[in-house]
Amino acid sequence: QVQLVESGGGLVQPGGSLRLSCAASGSIFSINAMGWYRQAPGKQRELVAYIISGASTNYADSVKGRFTISRDNAKNTVYLQMNSLKPEDTAVYCCNAVMLVAGTWGDYWGQGTQVTVSS
Repeated sequence: QVQLVESGGGLVQPGGSLRLSCAASGSIFSINAMGWYRQAPGKQRELVAYIISGASTNYADSVKGRFTISRDNAKNTVYLQMNSLKPEDTAVYCCNAVMLVAGTWGDYWGQGTQVTVSS
């Protein structure tokens, strides 16, 4: 069974930092892209950042310069370092990975982790 498990969410004051982690486990042959999406109450899910296996990255305009995505291919883990957090960053953050499992490429999602930015 393939799983994506996130950790690192929580409550932080505006201007603070958090680091999210997402570890993929199971019978994974290969991982292409890994990324983070978020969904705030009453809003649509949006892409935050993603990283391709070759380390190419892409960010939403709203987080550029504040968030950094990275990955450890040996650990099948993706990280999201979030600095200078704002109240509008409050959302459930979900990990996503495009992985080769049992001979088929598929889109996999984690359960999500809550990030709350509030004083």
